[in-house]
Amino acid sequence: MATTAFPSRDDFAALLNESLGGENETFEGKVVKGIVTGIENDLAVIDVGLKSEGRVPLREFAAPGQKAELSVGDEVEVFVDRVENSNGEAMLSRDRARREAAWDTLEKEHEAGNRVDGVIFGRVKGGFTVDLGGAVAFLPGSQVDIRPVRDVGPLMDLPQPFQILKMDRRRGNIVVSRRAILEETRAEQRSGLILSLAEGQVIDGIVKNITDYGAFVDLGGIDGLLHVTDISYKRVNHPSEVINIGDTVKVQIIRINRETQRISLGMKQLETDPWEGAGAKYALGETFTGRVTNITEYGAFVELEAGIEGLVHVSEMSWTKKNMHPGKIVSTSQEVEVKVLEVDEEKRRISLGLKQAQANPWAEFAEKHPVGAQVEGEVKNATEFGLFIGLPGDVDGMVHMSDIAWGASGEEALALHHKGETVKAVVLDVDVEKERISLGIKQLERGGVGSPTTTTTRTAAGGAGVKKGDILTVTVMEVRDGGLEVQVGDDGATGFAKRTDLGRDRDEQRPERFQAGQKFDALVIGFDRSKKPNFSIKALQIAEEKQAVAQYGSSDSGASLGDILGEALKQKESAKK
Repeated sequence: MATTAFPSRDDFAALLNESLGGENETFEGKVVKGIVTGIENDLAVIDVGLKSEGRVPLREFAAPGQKAELSVGDEVEVFVDRVENSNGEAMLSRDRARREAAWDTLEKEHEAGNRVDGVIFGRVKGGFTVDLGGAVAFLPGSQVDIRPVRDVGPLMDLPQPFQILKMDRRRGNIVVSRRAILEETRAEQRSGLILSLAEGQVIDGIVKNITDYGAFVDLGGIDGLLHVTDISYKRVNHPSEVINIGDTVKVQIIRINRETQRISLGMKQLETDPWEGAGAKYALGETFTGRVTNITEYGAFVELEAGIEGLVHVSEMSWTKKNMHPGKIVSTSQEVEVKVLEVDEEKRRISLGLKQAQANPWAEFAEKHPVGAQVEGEVKNATEFGLFIGLPGDVDGMVHMSDIAWGASGEEALALHHKGETVKAVVLDVDVEKERISLGIKQLERGGVGSPTTTTTRTAAGGAGVKKGDILTVTVMEVRDGGLEVQVGDDGATGFAKRTDLGRDRDEQRPERFQAGQKFDALVIGFDRSKKPNFSIKALQIAEEKQAVAQYGSSDSGASLGDILGEALKQKESAKK
């Protein structure tokens, strides 16, 4: 039985090519022209000169979103995929024809940097699809507009220009941008508009965006920045307090940078500057009512009128509340009375005082409690040198350890009292300027300032009662290592004689040679910080010597110093008798 030999695939292709006279080589993979011979339902029948006609969907002849306008007899270009399929029909494609033609055109436009027209017709992950006359391109979401677009619907199926960013024909990839076109157009408009603007010009604009530091105002194609500090002369914490997006505002052009195309705008420049004449209006020492607008660690800002604020430094907020945060003394929006301390109209600064507009508690205390008056208060604190006593008017007075108790050392006296205890004391001194009040507790016991017999003496300490240069007889109250605690007479003012003032010779400068109750004459040489007199035997000796020399002899009289002092002592004893 003979075996029949079937032709191979290559032989079959050769036979087909021979039967078609090479037409498949001429037509396949190429764009050719054909005639529409009929329209069947949604298909167009097209004759391209092959043995059989081909059918192409009508939608391939229409732009995205539009209806195909095609009639019998129209000449069209199609792409021949295959000369004949299994049904004996030619495989034609209008899309492929348009795509091939489009790629040729797009490559030329891309090389030249020209814009191309297209239509957004679909949405894909990360962006959109664009029909560029047959070629499909990708439009990233970030390249749709200058600012993010929430709704792209109005831009769909609308012919518009695009810029080709990159294209790869082998892979069939094209990436386009609509944003680049808008930015280029906007730059052209900005350049033209910015040339028509001038510094100082007043113009209307629309608020487009608001940030913490200001607002962007559209001046008709170009934006200007209205900084928060240029919105108003008064304090504006956030632009939204004054303006809103969409508002039409009148602004003045402050600065124009034509290189960067940046424009600075101002609204307050169209108002009257409240600082003009502020120095005369807010005179030094005058008191005004203002509103607290801002509180910081270093003080509080008080608005005296719209646009004029002054700073109350933390040191000028309270007479008695020291080292306290301003927020614990005043609150925002609180109405307060302040006194003008300093005005710098050029630097637009006003220094204010809150405590100066209030009564000075130290002066009030001095007026109500003169030296010698008795007071009562709570021991607020005990230190190594004395006690701090809380007094009326929210002020403190200090009892030095030497004024706590008679006959006790400093540590022993401090141990007699504790924090929180209520004690009575005598006012020894009030220094309003230094905000100091000196008190004494032991003076209430004997020979104190509070007793009727000594009030005048201590009140006039350093004046008519006991004054510097007086020679007084004093009684030893207490013997200490550093000197003697003494008292004038039996119940007069108390004072102190230092070790070095107990005599001219070193042997005489020993406190232990004196006993409590012993009396001696001494010279008042000064007063300590609490106005207590300081006595000196040495100073009295030197003074008496000088007086004796002047009265009884001189360096050339021939009399010895012993003779002179002896004679002086005799006269002194006679005078006592």
